[in-house]
Amino acid sequence: MATAKAKRDYYTVLGVDRGADDKAIKTAYRKLARKHHPDVNPGDKDSETRFKEIGEAYSVLSDPEKRKKYDRFGHDWDKVPAGAGGAGTGGFTWTNTPGAEGNFNFAGDGGLDSVLEQLFGRATVGRTRVRTTPPRKGADIEQPVEISLEDAFNGTNVKFQIRDTQTGDIRTVEVKIPAGATEGLRVRVAGKGDPGYSGGTPGDLYLVVTIRPNQLFEREGDDLRTKVPTSLYTALLGGEVLVPTPKGTHLALKVPAETSNGQRIRLAGQGMPHLKGAGRGDLFAEITVQLPKGLSAKERELFEELARERGQARMSSETKTDSGPATTKSASA
Repeated sequence: MATAKAKRDYYTVLGVDRGADDKAIKTAYRKLARKHHPDVNPGDKDSETRFKEIGEAYSVLSDPEKRKKYDRFGHDWDKVPAGAGGAGTGGFTWTNTPGAEGNFNFAGDGGLDSVLEQLFGRATVGRTRVRTTPPRKGADIEQPVEISLEDAFNGTNVKFQIRDTQTGDIRTVEVKIPAGATEGLRVRVAGKGDPGYSGGTPGDLYLVVTIRPNQLFEREGDDLRTKVPTSLYTALLGGEVLVPTPKGTHLALKVPAETSNGQRIRLAGQGMPHLKGAGRGDLFAEITVQLPKGLSAKERELFEELARERGQARMSSETKTDSGPATTKSASA
């Protein structure tokens, strides 16, 4: 004679603690039901048996009154008369008559049937599946992602983890951010959102790009601006300075004589790549004149001489401007 297999503890079946709240129980059920559903495992008797076991455990632990009776009386909870534990009449029952397969019977609002319908778009009764809702696309997901200006210049791959809102599973996603990415750019990744319902297509994933501030460059559209420290002598007499680029290199820039502090010099095509289309923006080098400090006696003497020269030249210029032929007006007698 075959020995009947003892039922497993319902909390063990769902993999939750005895103190688990309703949300934890429902989350555990959803994950296991999707994994062992007959549609996912056609012809797998072990999964079918496991699916029924999961459903039976959830139908009891998701009902507050049934759960109270189960916690007190174990698997004999359904033999306790009504009123001795507060069991309701709705929900889930399990029948297993000789010569017939065990069947689920669902009743009541918000029961197991409702959860299965949300997961698979159909109610499951015994071995008959009746579609109740049409296929629906899964929900779209928005994921913020922060990158550096250098990443935006070159383009980059970002890798991160997303938790599935239906099953709670965590999955890793790797996405390419294009060169020339701008602040607030939304990068669409088709089919990487939440799974669809009732055989519907998955939703999409949208990455929302944020670019970290950069110490060297300020971005204005696809143009870049950078401050270039320049000596007073170079600004006055002309010369060359080195300008950093977003590539990590430096360009030699010729500074004309008598260049003013704050003047911008354009380096064409050295800015950010255009997100749509070929080419790049411009890089503007802003001349920042650095005054000399710690002057020697000789240097101070030279600057004083320069000041006198500039002062005399200014006075001479003003004298020439103000002088002119004198005119007289004779009075009539």
